[in-house]
Amino acid sequence: MFLEAPKNFDEFITLIKSNDAVCFYLSIDECNVCKVLKPKLIDLITQEYPNIKFSYVDLNKSKEISGQLSVFSVPTILFFFDGKEVIRESRNINLEELRFKIERFYKFKFE
Repeated sequence: MFLEAPKNFDEFITLIKSNDAVCFYLSIDECNVCKVLKPKLIDLITQEYPNIKFSYVDLNKSKEISGQLSVFSVPTILFFFDGKEVIRESRNINLEELRFKIERFYKFKFE
C-alpha cells in the first residue's frame, strides 16, 4: 500500500512505471491543512481503493520533483493509472469530489 518517498524525479518516474495505480501526496511539513488532509486521504484509499499505492513527497526535500511537475501549491494530490496522470487536485480539496473521480478510473482499471 505505501511506497517509499521518491528522492528525485527519476525515482518518481520509476514508481509510476512500476505500479498500476499510484497516489502521490505532495506537501511540506509546515502545512497544517496538509497534516489534517493526509490521514483522511490515506483512510479513503486504504478502505475503498486497495490497489492504489500511496507515496508522500515532502517538497522541502524534493524540490526537483515539484519543479518537474509544476506543483506550485500544497497540498497537491496526483493520481497515476498505467503511467499516466489522470487526477490532479491542489489547495482546496473536496474528498467527496475526489472519491468520485478516483472511482471512475479505479473501476475502469480494476473491475
